[in-house]
Amino acid sequence: MSRLGLGTLTWGRDTDGDEAAAQIAAFVDAGGTLVDTSPAYGDGAAQRILAELLDDVVPRTELVLSSSSGINPAGPSRIDCSRRGLVAQLDATLRELGTDYLDMWQVATWDPFTPVDEIAATLDFAVSSGRVRYVGARGYLGWQLATAAGASRGTTLVATQVEYSLLARGVEEELVPAAAHHGVGVFAAVPLARGVLTGKYRNGIPVDSRGADEAHAQDVQSYLTDSSVRVVDAVVTAADGLGTSPLAVALAWARDRPGVASAVVGARDIAQLTGVLVAEELELPAAIAAALDDVSA
Repeated sequence: MSRLGLGTLTWGRDTDGDEAAAQIAAFVDAGGTLVDTSPAYGDGAAQRILAELLDDVVPRTELVLSSSSGINPAGPSRIDCSRRGLVAQLDATLRELGTDYLDMWQVATWDPFTPVDEIAATLDFAVSSGRVRYVGARGYLGWQLATAAGASRGTTLVATQVEYSLLARGVEEELVPAAAHHGVGVFAAVPLARGVLTGKYRNGIPVDSRGADEAHAQDVQSYLTDSSVRVVDAVVTAADGLGTSPLAVALAWARDRPGVASAVVGARDIAQLTGVLVAEELELPAAIAAALDDVSA
């Protein structure tokens, strides 16, 4: 699996089909394999766009397809990780994508109303029935991941996807150690902190950025804190010293953290993705990585 994953959160919302086609072609040409989607992205639009690209633009067999079930924005209950809810959404995803299986299927969130044994049995059923190859979870806390791993019915959790960046290191307290203990790889989502770590917000909110978009402004604002200023400054300084971009520095840091299997990055357009793919070539010197660890601790 590639160390960088292509996220599709913006597909069907900020990214149209032609742009998505250009992205996935460039991603695969650069050696990428992991493509992450969800029926919740764009209320299903992301999966519909991806379905049109499989085999027509890139061979299905060259991809590690990852999706999730458990969150249904259009349903009577937004969170439903019952066996009925998970399997129904999984089957709908397979039909939508036009594929017989997912390489990675993740429970989208913790559901306090569904017994963990029921979820574990559902994951086992999904694998044994051939619908998926591997299973994981998204957004779990450390104790939740440990509980789910302990309830395994023979099908082992192999991945957990969480927000993890220089501005979101809280997962290192419990989640990352729990994942390491149970042999679970971490997918580092939002490794650029909604674009804040690229330095684009240092002098205000650009009019064409997500921070200026009412629908997404709050997501960006949560990262624009007094403490984030010194971290972003350090990333920019490191980038200047290395002759690269702040994006590359922040992404390389997240990608190379202990326990991280892949850093999943979404891009609105091919220009943004090109910057991400260039970042894959960067290996941070140990001294710079240590300095970033200190300033962001």
